Amino acid sequence: MSGSFAQSRATVRTLALRKFGRRLLLATSLIACPLAHTEAPRADWNKNELALLASFRLNQLPAPPPDPSNAIEKNPAAIELGKQFFFEPRFSRNERISCATCHDPDKQFQDGKARGVGLNVTSRRTQPLANVGHNAWFFWDGRKDSLWSQALAPFEDANEFGGNRARVVHVLHQHYRREYEALFGPLPMLSGVPADAGPLGDARDIAAWKALDAKTQHAISRAFANVGKAIAAFEKTLRHRETRFDRYVDAQMHGARATNANASLLPAEIRGLRTFIGKGRCVSCHNGPLFTDHFFHSTRVPPLDAAMPDAGREQGALTVQSDPFNCLGPFSDAKPADCRELKYIVVHDPSLRRAFKTPSLRGVATRAPYMHAGQFSSLDEVVRHYVKAPEAAPPVVSANGVRGHRIGSELIPLALDDQEIADLVAFLGTLSDRPAP
Repeated sequence: MSGSFAQSRATVRTLALRKFGRRLLLATSLIACPLAHTEAPRADWNKNELALLASFRLNQLPAPPPDPSNAIEKNPAAIELGKQFFFEPRFSRNERISCATCHDPDKQFQDGKARGVGLNVTSRRTQPLANVGHNAWFFWDGRKDSLWSQALAPFEDANEFGGNRARVVHVLHQHYRREYEALFGPLPMLSGVPADAGPLGDARDIAAWKALDAKTQHAISRAFANVGKAIAAFEKTLRHRETRFDRYVDAQMHGARATNANASLLPAEIRGLRTFIGKGRCVSCHNGPLFTDHFFHSTRVPPLDAAMPDAGREQGALTVQSDPFNCLGPFSDAKPADCRELKYIVVHDPSLRRAFKTPSLRGVATRAPYMHAGQFSSLDEVVRHYVKAPEAAPPVVSANGVRGHRIGSELIPLALDDQEIADLVAFLGTLSDRPAP
């Protein structure tokens, strides 16, 4: 590990969650082998197992780290305005698409579709938003480094809103001027600015944008960025709710008798939990209260187009560096010293090829289909993919014997039988606050 990469892991944004990772590794190393599925589940967990289970409890999740690039994220007025923006369809080309179109509050702030659908079908699955403020990178490939810059991308995406910066700012003038200016100061003058203009979009939008002077472009882009900051302020208030799993662990931690604690989880679910923390090796990536390490991993999920597979983090790491709305950009409220994740970002690493961000498993049983483009329709298919570990590759070993990153899938085949797979799927159902459909 390079020194610069190591420094990036010590940033304020992720330090609190890293503590869970260290406790996880210690606890996992001490856990006894899980019982075979043919044995009756033990009513009690040993001390080291309990320490690991405790690290998963939702009530152990710290407050989301502050985003120094968004100065208004805790302002109540910004949160309220961001909520209005979240449900505002007039930012879109057809005035019918809003953030809530894909991030439906009744569906964990996602849409239940294999790939998001705005004006057209997108290339990836919509991700849920609860506790999204704990992320350091956004989208499946991490091409955005803040929640507010992530919120801006759909506005200028032809498949989502099909809009542009000028359109967004015109809507602010017409419908939100008083609320916006109370937070951010005067809106830019739009005299002579067409209804549609932006550096992205169709040829007419781009030509109209190029016809504007640099000062006007900058003023419009700043107002556009402020819309994203308000939306992020609202999204950062979204939280998961505790589930049967959390209640079960709390009972165990407080020394409840096994007969009472087992009433919260069925025998198959307890067996699945033992597989999850044991021979299934799920905790390698799905750990902490959100059941994610927030990293990127290549597990060689079948691509939509085998001839042109999605590059994932390999491209995302390059894209975020040139993003004008990144932490170091002119519209960020952060100081350069605050942007350590971006400054020490890892790029040009073969292990990033086709790597995607580990999703949280909270609510996963009610969130089919799965993976970054909805390639699997059920959790059973997902687990069987991990059992088979397609395209598994041995670690790269240099001439001097130094082991490096795997080039290919990071997975190692798992020795799980059908019953263990079913038990693991049953356990994942306990991470939802409502029954699976």
